[in-house]
This record gives sequence, C-alpha cells and structure tokens, in this order.
Amino acid sequence: MIDLAQAIRQEAQSLGFAAARFAALPDVWDAADRLSAFVAAGYHGDMAWMEETLDRRRHPRNMWPDAQSALVLAYNYGPDSNPLELLAEPETANISVYARGDDYHDLIKKKLKQLATWIVNQTGCELKVFVDTAPLMEKPLAQLAGLGWQGKHTNLVSRDLGSWFFLGVILFDCVFEAGQPERDHCGSCQACLTACPTDAFTGPYQLDARRCLSYLTIEFRGAWPESFRHAMGNRIYGCDDCLAACPWNKFATAAADIKLQTRQGFDKLLLTDLAGLDDTAFRALFSKAPIKRIGRTSFLRNVQYALGNAVKSSKNPELLVAIHRGLTDREPVIRGAAVWALNQTGDADAIEQASELYRDSEADEAVKRAWEGRYD
Repeated sequence: MIDLAQAIRQEAQSLGFAAARFAALPDVWDAADRLSAFVAAGYHGDMAWMEETLDRRRHPRNMWPDAQSALVLAYNYGPDSNPLELLAEPETANISVYARGDDYHDLIKKKLKQLATWIVNQTGCELKVFVDTAPLMEKPLAQLAGLGWQGKHTNLVSRDLGSWFFLGVILFDCVFEAGQPERDHCGSCQACLTACPTDAFTGPYQLDARRCLSYLTIEFRGAWPESFRHAMGNRIYGCDDCLAACPWNKFATAAADIKLQTRQGFDKLLLTDLAGLDDTAFRALFSKAPIKRIGRTSFLRNVQYALGNAVKSSKNPELLVAIHRGLTDREPVIRGAAVWALNQTGDADAIEQASELYRDSEADEAVKRAWEGRYD
C-alpha cells in the first residue's frame, strides 16, 4: 500500500513538479547565522526588506509558530538552447532564462494551491504555501529535504535537475517522514565563480549582491558604477552566467511547461526597439512576464547601458537614434544612462551636437554630472 508521503509526491508530479521532498524543521538552523552575516556585511545592498524581515527569516516558525515540517518542490524551467549564445549578439537584448516566459510566481503558486487543497482533503493538516515572496529561506530548506545543495554560486543545485528550477514550499502543522539532507557535491570545481562577469563572489558560497548583475538590473534603482556598465554587455534583465557554467547542468532538461518556455520573439528583441517603449508599450510587451515588475524606468536604464556597449562594436546608426531617445526621456536615470551610452560612441561630433541640444536645459544634478563625465 502506498504511503501518504509518496502519494503527495505523485500528486505533485502530476501537477508538473519535477521533484518533491519533505524536511523536518530543525530547532537550531545554521542558515540563519549565514543570512545574518550576509546582511551584516552589507552584501544585500539596497534590498532593505532583507534587513527588515531578518528576524522572521531566521526560522520558518518565526512566521508560523505551528509549522512542524515542510514540503519543498522543484519546478523545471530549463532552457532549450545555450542561454549564453545571445552574449555574442550585442545589439540583441539578453534576458535571463527564467524571465523569458510567464511570471513563475503566478504559475507555481496556482499549482501549489491545487496541491495544498488535495493534501488538506487527504490529511486535514493546516498548511501555508510560499513561492519566494515571503521571508522564508527556501534554499536551505531544500537542502534539508535532500532536493539539492547550495552551490558555490549560492543557488540550489540538484544531481538530477542541474540548476534550472524554481522552488516552492508548503509548511505543515503536522509531521511527515523527512528525507536525508543533501551533501555538497561541488568538490574543487569553481566554474561558477570564474564565470561571473562582475566578480560578485567574495569567495565560494559568498555573494556580494551589490556587484551582481541580477541585483543591479532588477533590484537596484539608481545609476550604476561605471565598471559594471561595461561588464554587463547586453544583459538587460538578470544574468545566467554562473548557473550556465555549472557542470551539473548536463542533467538538466528543457522546460516542459509552455508558459515557462521562451516567448515568441523574446530571443530576438533588439535594443533599438526596446529603447522606444513608452509606459503602455512596456506593459503590453511584458504582460504576465517577470520583467514588468521592475517598471519601465529601470528597464530602459538597463537598455541604455547595453546600447553603450553595443555602439563600441557597431556603426549601426539606429543605435545612436535609440540613445537619443534616452537623452530626452522624462526619467533622469534614463537620461543619465543615455549620456553615458552616447560617450561610448567615441564620436566627438555626435557628442558635441547632443551636448549643445540637451546639456544646458538639463535640470537634474546627477545627469549634469554625467554630461561632465562623472557617473554616479
């Protein structure tokens, strides 16, 4: 006769989850100390919510005192081709694999609720579902459950799935037989660390988010340090380099869920087209996509930085036209990014002409400094 835990795993599989493992909640959790050290070092950057919710993150019971066990689930979003190929096409926007389809939060939460309803009907347990929008440390829970381990790039790695998967969690007020924690299988490999274009890792298992392109393109709202602008290339939303470098991805498979597959044309988006998006066009293009969450301002700032990198290797006049769109944008951070992009052309005449048109009428102090070659 099949046991309840196995029946739950089978039901999860029928809903499209690639793996499901149970974990017992520990009384003492060293993951909390690692998180505290991360925040104390300032590695969380401008993500103030990490500091504000630190006490709640330290243990699942700090969020729900009745929690006794957890079910951690993996949902595959693997790419169907090499995700780094677009780096060789500087005029094409490079978007992180996970954001090329629909927003995973909505997709996975819906499936978790379906699974939760089934479990409640079978067990009568009280439960709560999570998809990384609440202060819950999913990756350490996943390692406790035996689903994978946190690699040197701090992301979860599975011997069966590689690195390309999302995590969902269900907390229960009842106890299930837990799996064995997964041990670390990184060995001496440092491929993910050396692959990082901005040297964001201060050491194995230690990420300084302030240097990470995923943080800079998605979470950070201001003007970037100039060195990171050069390093980003055409990565305008997220960065996959450390994930793609992991040798365990030889076991990864392409996403089966069509909603997580690359939307039509999303691997062919031109920077020149994106630079002209107004609010309405931005929302329409990225409807139901994770990209919409960062808003037009941060997105077009990223596009302008990428245009600045593209003009260094191309004489395409459309690039300069796209940069000029940014010079007249209503948002100062976009204008400042466009000034930097213009200066990357090395075209003294074009720079001087634009300066005569826009510099004297600029009211924002940060953009004025950009015209002087000082980038915040």
